[in-house]
Amino acid sequence: MRIPFRLKRYNDSNRPALKFVVNYRENGQRARRFFETKREGETFVQQKTTELQNQGREGVEFPSWLRIMAGECNDLLEPFGKTLRHATDHYVAFLRASAKSCTISELAAQMQAAKKADGVSTSHFHDLKSRLKRFCADFGEQNAATVSTREVDEWLRGLDLAPQGRNNYRSALRSLFNFAIKRNYATTNPAANTEKAKVVTGAPGILTGAQTLSLLNACDSDTLPYVAISLFAGLRAAEMEKLDWSEVDLEGGHIEVTASKAKTARRRLVPISENLAAWIQPFAGHNGPVAPAGLRKRFDAVKVAAGLSDWPPNAMRHSYASYRLAQCQDAARVSLEMGNSPQMVFAHYRELVKPKDAARYWSIAPDKDTRKVVAFSAK
Repeated sequence: MRIPFRLKRYNDSNRPALKFVVNYRENGQRARRFFETKREGETFVQQKTTELQNQGREGVEFPSWLRIMAGECNDLLEPFGKTLRHATDHYVAFLRASAKSCTISELAAQMQAAKKADGVSTSHFHDLKSRLKRFCADFGEQNAATVSTREVDEWLRGLDLAPQGRNNYRSALRSLFNFAIKRNYATTNPAANTEKAKVVTGAPGILTGAQTLSLLNACDSDTLPYVAISLFAGLRAAEMEKLDWSEVDLEGGHIEVTASKAKTARRRLVPISENLAAWIQPFAGHNGPVAPAGLRKRFDAVKVAAGLSDWPPNAMRHSYASYRLAQCQDAARVSLEMGNSPQMVFAHYRELVKPKDAARYWSIAPDKDTRKVVAFSAK
């Protein structure tokens, strides 16, 4: 049985006057008291023992086995700077969260409703909805407060996706459980400590000048504006699908990407280059969407006609960024035009193409009469 207070001899050459010490606990923390004489130490032990007896910890209300267990628990918690009170508070918070929590399916539904009310973009909303649907298929009925980091980690590894795809799901789950914490449905975020997959990023795929020429010459009058603006203004695919002719200012020499249509929710103006102006000049005065109806199927047909079946992801936007940076040598300027950070532009697109290739790219323009023959040499 552990003796709560014990007087021991104490030897310290730096403190020769102190001869005795009592080691004890107070409020769950270790404490020490030093004395010059044995009599002073014994008096202190007697006082503390009497206090302990008066509190009833020696009696039936706090039996010896419980006192021993409490001491052992405090010993286990001490290396972490915590006490039994901390552990109790943490567990009570978990029990309260579990009692008022909800299932993963209910949590996902509430989060999606909140995101929709907050006005997130349609593409972001559908992406989040798709990822959470897959998670709900396996964890939908589980209490949100009881999902562990190990469960989420193993689920992410079992997706059989490329590293970036797995990280995208991880990001969605981090958002889901952060939402749960804000709603007091959980006390911790199990996705936050999961392992992030290592992504080895290669150079972005871009089109050569000859491929760009083939793509443009394969377009009909409906798909040509969409392709030309994508190639020479670098708008995102989602931004192009929302672009209206009223936002294309040929006279002012810029394309407006409104805040409501931009991925970053920030308005920006993209300059219309000389060759882009030549491609879209015949469409001046048009109204309505720039992208034609049935865009995706029609654009797939254009790629096939151009002999570009092996299509790099985001090829037209990546091409714009690479050739534009090589042309102006100003990452900050290109970042403003693209709606990205200068660091991202510099890291991904610097020195992908040579200046002479950039000059050829920006010389691709239609013949005034045929609109097919271009002022460009692929040599």
